[in-house]
Amino acid sequence: MKSCGVTLVTATSFCDEGKKMAAGKASGESKEESLSLTAEEEEVLGGLDSRLFGFVRLHEDGARTKTLLGKAVRCYESLILKTEGKVESDFFCQLGHFNLLLEDYPKALSAYQRYYSLQSDYWKNAVFLYGLGLVYFYYNAFHWAIKAFQEVLYVDPSFCRAKEIHLRLGLMFKVNTDYESSLKHFQLALIDCHPCTLSKVEIQFHIAHLYETQKKYHFAKEAYEQLLQTENLPAQVKATILQQLGWMHHNVDILGDKATKESYAIQYLQKSLEADPNSGQCWYFLGRCYSSIGKVQDAFVSYRQSIDKSEASADTWCSIGVLYQQQNQPMDALQAYICAVQLDHGHAAAWMDLGTLYESCSQPQDAIKCYLNATRCKSCTNTSTLAGRIKFLQASKTHHPKTEPVLGLSQTPILQQPLPVQMIPSSQVDGLSSPAKKRRTSSPIKHLEQLHANTDNLNPAQKLMLEQLENHFVSMQQQNTLILPHNCINLSSSAEEPWRKQLYNSTQGLHKGQSSHLSGPNDEQPSFSTGPAQYLEAASIGIQKQTGHGTQEAALNHLSSHIATSGGQQGTTFTKESQPSGNRSLVPETSRHAGDIPNGCAVVKGLSDHVQQLTVEPVCGPNHGNSISPNLLISDSPQISASLIGKASDSVGTGAYDKASNIYPAIHTKTNNSNTSSPSSVVFTTIPFSKSTEQTTTHSVSSLNNPQNRLHTINGEGLENVQSSEKPDLPLISFKSDPQIIPSMSMSIYSNSTEVLKACRNLGNNGLSSSPIFFDKCPPPRPPTSPYPPLPKDKLNPPTPSIYLENKRDAFFPPLHQFCTNPKNPVTVIRGLAGALKLDLGLFSTKTLVEANNEHMVEVRTQLLQPADENWDPTGTKKIWRCESNRSHTTIAKYAQYQASSFQESLREENEKRMQHKDYSDNESTSSNISGKRRKGPFKTIKFGTNIDLSDDKKWKLQLHELTKLPAFVRVVSAGNLLSHLGHSILGMNTVQLYMKVPGSRTPGHQENNNFCSVNINIGPGDCEWFVVPEDYWGVLNDFCEKNNLNFLMSSWWPNLEDLYEANVPVYRFIQRPGDLVWINAGTVHWVQAIGWCNNIAWNVGPLTACQYKLAVERYEWNKLRSVKSVVPMVHLSWNMARNIKVSDPKLFEMIKYCLLKVLKQCQTLREALITAGKEVIWHGRTNDEPAHYCSICEVEVFDLLFVTNESNSQKTYIVHCQDCARKTSRNLDNFVVLEQYKMEDLMQVYDQFTLVSEINMFLQYHPPLLDIAP
Repeated sequence: MKSCGVTLVTATSFCDEGKKMAAGKASGESKEESLSLTAEEEEVLGGLDSRLFGFVRLHEDGARTKTLLGKAVRCYESLILKTEGKVESDFFCQLGHFNLLLEDYPKALSAYQRYYSLQSDYWKNAVFLYGLGLVYFYYNAFHWAIKAFQEVLYVDPSFCRAKEIHLRLGLMFKVNTDYESSLKHFQLALIDCHPCTLSKVEIQFHIAHLYETQKKYHFAKEAYEQLLQTENLPAQVKATILQQLGWMHHNVDILGDKATKESYAIQYLQKSLEADPNSGQCWYFLGRCYSSIGKVQDAFVSYRQSIDKSEASADTWCSIGVLYQQQNQPMDALQAYICAVQLDHGHAAAWMDLGTLYESCSQPQDAIKCYLNATRCKSCTNTSTLAGRIKFLQASKTHHPKTEPVLGLSQTPILQQPLPVQMIPSSQVDGLSSPAKKRRTSSPIKHLEQLHANTDNLNPAQKLMLEQLENHFVSMQQQNTLILPHNCINLSSSAEEPWRKQLYNSTQGLHKGQSSHLSGPNDEQPSFSTGPAQYLEAASIGIQKQTGHGTQEAALNHLSSHIATSGGQQGTTFTKESQPSGNRSLVPETSRHAGDIPNGCAVVKGLSDHVQQLTVEPVCGPNHGNSISPNLLISDSPQISASLIGKASDSVGTGAYDKASNIYPAIHTKTNNSNTSSPSSVVFTTIPFSKSTEQTTTHSVSSLNNPQNRLHTINGEGLENVQSSEKPDLPLISFKSDPQIIPSMSMSIYSNSTEVLKACRNLGNNGLSSSPIFFDKCPPPRPPTSPYPPLPKDKLNPPTPSIYLENKRDAFFPPLHQFCTNPKNPVTVIRGLAGALKLDLGLFSTKTLVEANNEHMVEVRTQLLQPADENWDPTGTKKIWRCESNRSHTTIAKYAQYQASSFQESLREENEKRMQHKDYSDNESTSSNISGKRRKGPFKTIKFGTNIDLSDDKKWKLQLHELTKLPAFVRVVSAGNLLSHLGHSILGMNTVQLYMKVPGSRTPGHQENNNFCSVNINIGPGDCEWFVVPEDYWGVLNDFCEKNNLNFLMSSWWPNLEDLYEANVPVYRFIQRPGDLVWINAGTVHWVQAIGWCNNIAWNVGPLTACQYKLAVERYEWNKLRSVKSVVPMVHLSWNMARNIKVSDPKLFEMIKYCLLKVLKQCQTLREALITAGKEVIWHGRTNDEPAHYCSICEVEVFDLLFVTNESNSQKTYIVHCQDCARKTSRNLDNFVVLEQYKMEDLMQVYDQFTLVSEINMFLQYHPPLLDIAP
């Protein structure tokens, strides 16, 4: 891969020139001499770039390196001033590397930004992309960090820090609740034998925790217990695993009966405390367990220990308040709740409990205010119940005499009340010993006494507080015998978005600031437990600028936890009130709260760093709300360039760099007189950070961000050994054009194979996956921007192209094929096809299917019945994009019974409505009310039978034969269908699939696999409603998915039509009736909902067009970039097309030929590299109908040369790896054999024989089915 090409000699010469110019000034001369770099220093600096971040020591014995980096930065900055920024682009790239290693992230970002703006092919420089990704990662800009890291792996899969990238991608996807992607990257990191921030057991812990996060509790329990069997398991890791197991037993019902679970939970937590007695989180969990079994004394002691170990926590105080309620101590409960809401104003559970307390004390007005505060909290998911309660209290106020307020919220807000900490009576437990607690007032009574003692010196507000406390005390004493309700409001809700219910994880290192903690009150279940101080962090990645090394307070040596509620209560958020003002974060303010998922979020942490926990909402990507255009930190103006040389750091503490400039992917405009980029003039140029960054304190740990914390070993390996072992993968940067750049193929596609192989010699070791099969000189694939100019609003609901058939001749009329495959028509509805061709649709009816194969497997998706044009969260409170559907399986017979019973139930409901119509004259009003209820939930649950395989021609002979009546271009198998040339079946693509539906069954938004066309026929008897968006706009929908924390390729989503309308996205909307065929053109985005009871059949086709092939290859490369498996093996298909098809379209020919050229080059290059290394290549061959092969680790297609483990080869199971994954597992491929499936001579022959032919010779090849069937 390309690296920086600036020479240090050049930099030094500039410095020397400046020294001569200042020769008349002694002081200036001295200064210039200090900026000169010796030859030895140049050599050392030549080996320093972003790849060493985290693996080079800049403290203790690394102080010389740090001093040298600082000197180099000053030299470079001086040069920039002298030349007014007119230096070569690689100069800025190297400056970015130096600042990154010095952890000067604002300057690193500035330098990288300038390099990006000057270097058109920046994407070829993997080292630059890696450094940029590290900076984004530091700033919590996960959206951009993910993009940068993915591009590194795309342009150079064998990148020496690929393991570190997979680790960070796993962490970020975990934050984004994309658990499948997170698991995949953690597994890729686990198999890599290269050094990394985390050890093997720590990565295994992340994988175990992902199972817990996904509620796969048995898998999680097994993984945790297996980890405990590991020899020499670090104490901190062991403590966190035990803590996870303990909390999981407390929360998860399926792990046994309550008594047994609580017994195990307490045992695990006690063992965890033996390994790490300073874990405040574990003490809190233990208190919750004791509270649940009625051991009040032990619970109080545990809570006290929790506060003593981990500082103030809103959740802990809320739980203490609950315990006081249970003990009929309302005064103490009140003060505990005040502590909770003062520590976290957004703690919904504390506000609700406080409201319940006021309500029990006959103070409905104050209760209403508390309930209203609860509804304003982001963590509150039961707003409808609270709204009902508020209305009830407001209506009942007039029926109750007014009482003297216990605590007048209308006069003195709770957040202005004193923050008493000593809430636990001395009769039960000892006083708190933490110095931080002692600085606060010790109890309500003592606080009252202090106010009395200073009555003469009180200001008006304090006098008012004194009066309220006196009234409060008297009133509460009078009602002290009152039993307060507990958990009377159910706060749990599955409607909360997963990213709001999940406590995220990260691996970040020391955080220099005060910790903050969360807990769950009302005996609700926190969503996770967290890890110990040194190794494990239960937090999302809150990257904060480090303010020092070694100045951390003692309390920060312990894990803090963000515990959400379960069994009812939603978690809370970190608050800036609990943070020291001197440690303001440089990252945007983010949502930090968890939900009621009883899973852990402990994160494994690197080496001896202490960790903390927080919940972070990742920074949104482009086009997201609340985005702002930050300052461009460098421009060509010398005045702006001056910010690069030191002034930038002066403003760090004041938030000057709270907003990081996005330089990826951007089109930068150069500004000579301003350091601000205009949002209208920059495309994708900002990292949109929250506007309230100045008031944010984001907790972070910096195991990944703080390279200085890893001083002596990396996963037990000495640094010297690491550096020496890395020499083959980490060559010194020469500051000249890197000879290891993957060469572009200069050969023409019209060159013969012999010339191609000759040109391939000595090009280096580049496996098949290391370069795209499409154009070499193109950057990594990216979603398209919205077409310009935007469509007017009256064009956003275009009419759907429809063809009405009257007879068989119409169906076989050639222009019909041309019309459907025209890229200008994203969808075509062929009306009356079944009638025109006399198709027997009854063969696909539910009755016939049951009679044919009643035990055939059906995949079932459980969904919510909603209006077709809307998608609400399960509570019906807001429209969302996420479309939940849980998977299960049944048989055709059982689903047929469900389908029939659903129809009968609907008939009964219709009869009831008719009866109501007779009783109520206002039919429209009744209909409106019913519609309103449907839209606002609760929604009815339905089951959708999907992906029913009809590929077996023995079981479904009649059905498949009936489909041969169709025109050739829509048939399952035809010579003009690219998918018919694969040579093997891909279920649902070149085979038929059946869908059995009830009203409301949804096929969520998607593009077809590899952008192939799709055919769908409605069997009936009911209709389906379709929504279609042209291929040009899929990038806009991808942005919407990212904004809504969804994976465009893998998640289940249902677009909000209002969002699409605002974004000027056209939507085709139509009804598919029985017998209608819907043709979905290549790349078209669509989603479907059944209106009635119906069955559908569908499959994919690949027209032999340049547009189809181009879109298929583009999606193949996009899938590779996003680490998603391509269902269609495009390399394998391209070679089969070259063998079987004669092509007359020059564009299609050139694309196929180029793919063959690239693959031929890669196969030859890899074969020569293996032979040179002494690795034997064993002939294996291929069998008939053998499917294409994919890497069992990363799922990229593997063609020709298969890397198979020795064990699987001896067992004939053939577990295939790609070259890159094989080398990561075994650097010298000692545990692998290489199997060859094609002789190079055969590939050369296919390549040479694939030539462009004329249209006349193509006719029979294009339309043989048409000639056979035409009447």
